[in-house]
Amino acid sequence: MIVKNSNILVVGLGKSGIAATEALLSQGAKVSVYDKKKLNDLKPNMVNFFLNKDVKCFFGEEPKDMAIFDLLVVSPGVPLEIDIVQNALKAGVEVIGEVELAWRMGKGNYVAITGTNGKTTTTVLAGEIFKAAGRKTEVVGNVGVAVTKKAISATPDTWMITEISSFQLETTKTFHPKISAILNITPDHMDRHQTLENYARAKSLIYQNQNETDFLIINYDDKESYNLKDSCKATIVPFSRTNTLDFGVFVKDDTIVVKDKAGKIHDISKVENITIPGGHNLENALAATGIAFFAGISPEIIEKTLMSFKGVEHRLELCGEVNGVRFVNDSKGTNPDASIKAIEAIEDKIVLIAGGFDKGSSFDELIDIFIKKGRALILLGKTAMKIKEAAEKKGFTNIVIAKNMEECVRESIRVAEPGDTVLLSPACASWDMYTDFEQRGEHFKSCVKNLEK
Repeated sequence: MIVKNSNILVVGLGKSGIAATEALLSQGAKVSVYDKKKLNDLKPNMVNFFLNKDVKCFFGEEPKDMAIFDLLVVSPGVPLEIDIVQNALKAGVEVIGEVELAWRMGKGNYVAITGTNGKTTTTVLAGEIFKAAGRKTEVVGNVGVAVTKKAISATPDTWMITEISSFQLETTKTFHPKISAILNITPDHMDRHQTLENYARAKSLIYQNQNETDFLIINYDDKESYNLKDSCKATIVPFSRTNTLDFGVFVKDDTIVVKDKAGKIHDISKVENITIPGGHNLENALAATGIAFFAGISPEIIEKTLMSFKGVEHRLELCGEVNGVRFVNDSKGTNPDASIKAIEAIEDKIVLIAGGFDKGSSFDELIDIFIKKGRALILLGKTAMKIKEAAEKKGFTNIVIAKNMEECVRESIRVAEPGDTVLLSPACASWDMYTDFEQRGEHFKSCVKNLEK
């Protein structure tokens, strides 16, 4: 890819947009940036960064002539239907995303991990296994480090362990991971994808350029995922926690095993030795095992890492105990299925803090699962009334509507009993009140700390 002196427009100035801009500037591109926010609504230090780099800025207004650009790089949060993207396409400008840009500009061997839930845990766990094996490893993507930030310095022997969303996959064209993984497919981002079929189709783009020498690790137990395998040219490696497989990764006699193409079974680790809780995390461990094994990493190193891995911040993270009540931060539970998995992983009675930005999800199944062990429901954000109505229809009425996180935490300790768990697992995105789920989780933890004082 020839970048030097190319005229490139970056659309959207989140983490990935800024990282893409920096990478392009480092390679000698002529960069312009666009954000729908007006100048006064943007952080001054961000604006100054662009101006000091001689970047042409379009804030709150689109460039009048899109044909002057050689390439448009769109951030994941930007819908492809908006005018600036459509105008670029009409002008014959190629439109790609930050992951595609990283692939074209950099080097390295890519492991790409997608799915509705479990992506971050699986990505970080796989990254730890690769590091333990002595591989040069970068953990990038939706885990918080933009792919372009590391792609420029990657070498041919670098392993880029990449968490990748449906939004990022929509703008890939030549991106070619050596190993891809699809963990599960449940309804999410319906406000953008409209249908589960569209959402699944976006996920399947992860293997669009793979060939017979590559591997696709895929959830045999999740039919929405497994049905996506049919058009994949890579070697299909299924994983299952409930079925014995002729080939792949599964549980046999309470042990994670890999059965290779020759029919040989490789013992990896006893299930009881995995420290991250819940059946969904067993699935994540199976997926990470498949990724590592078929990248040539030994069972001994995989087992050692599975036994030492303590999980990821904001995913079933124990963050305090007050008067015999445990507080667990699962702010990454940004859709109902993720929150269901969190509820299922906890054995105690639960006071659930939920609510946030509405992505068009139904909360009926969440309420069905919650009622079985629910003490109380504390709701906030734009979806509070929607979740309340779903609960009341099913006969659950111990509900509090709160104005903010401070009130949620105060009310939770009031209604909880010793031995209960207060679980923040919102089943919604955070964008109505916070910039991201990390900020929401940090706020929850600080509120818990204030209770402990």
